Amino acid sequence: MRTALVIGTGLIGTSAALALASRGVVVHLADHDPEQARTAAALGAGTDETPEGPVDLAIIAAPPALVAGVLADAMRRGVARGYLDVASVKGGPRRELEALGLDLSPYIGSHPMSGREKSGPLAATADLFEGRPWVLTPTRDTDTEVLNLALELVSHCRAVPVVMDADAHDRAVALVSHMPHLVSSMVAARLENAEEAAVRLCGQGIRDVTRIAASDPRMWIDILSANPGPVADLLTDVAGDLEETVRALRSLQSADEDKRREGVGGIEDVLRRGNAGQVRVPGKHGSAPRVYEVVAVLIDDQPGQLARIFADAGMAGVNIEDVRIEHATGQQAGYVQLMVEPKAAPVLSAALRERGWAIRQ
Repeated sequence: MRTALVIGTGLIGTSAALALASRGVVVHLADHDPEQARTAAALGAGTDETPEGPVDLAIIAAPPALVAGVLADAMRRGVARGYLDVASVKGGPRRELEALGLDLSPYIGSHPMSGREKSGPLAATADLFEGRPWVLTPTRDTDTEVLNLALELVSHCRAVPVVMDADAHDRAVALVSHMPHLVSSMVAARLENAEEAAVRLCGQGIRDVTRIAASDPRMWIDILSANPGPVADLLTDVAGDLEETVRALRSLQSADEDKRREGVGGIEDVLRRGNAGQVRVPGKHGSAPRVYEVVAVLIDDQPGQLARIFADAGMAGVNIEDVRIEHATGQQAGYVQLMVEPKAAPVLSAALRERGWAIRQ
């Protein structure tokens, strides 16, 4: 791939353009808002000048509801040899294109499974997709050349290609992305009118659950409008679990011992099923999940503290598998939770203590 046209210079489009430009591809940028395309160009994502002829690949980074129309316009104008979209739903846009009677041999659907809570070109980074799955949904009509162009794009972005059927993809993202986002928003909504004294007690658990609720509602309305059926089906199942859980909790309030036992069984059931589902979430680098030991280190909120900890861990010969920060309420301090292999935990704890760090038991 020598040339590309990115139509839509938001977070995803600009990030893909930055990755391609950094690898020597000549990238042209277009957007319904010319100022946004100019911003992306100023960031080094390419040029906002119109290409003189057809490019190798046109990347459509428009909202799901607009993808088919933007794609159809680009294909009719013949702006590229191959066409690819990056919308978070795949079945709907494909069926819209089929209904328009277009030749879909130069087209392939795709969805990079990466993003941020922020939107727009200023939030874009060239490494946004690195190590992340990038779903490709070719059909029997997709040209081999177009598939190869898509694979080259994924490679330039250092993502991991995953080939799926379009409708299977939509059911999958409803489960692992769209439904969880709504549940996160519903939990976060409980905080809107909560008493300040209660909100001040927020810890890492509520932060983890509500983090994705900070995303742009307008963007999510577009996404959910394009995949409502599978998401509604999943929420129906969640609603059933909620009803059973509420019933079990009410039983725990009963003076009747049998009802309390029934309540305990209901709560235990949902918690155990939660355990069983959570262990299926892929671990580091997409491998099978591993159980790590946590070494919690007290740090002050000062520059260089994390760098010192990582350097001391490196001197001890311990690889940090993952890290989290637990901030203390009302204090300029917190705990860094270092996840390491179980056998490395005592080695790391001893080494950090020797270097003056306070370790939480």
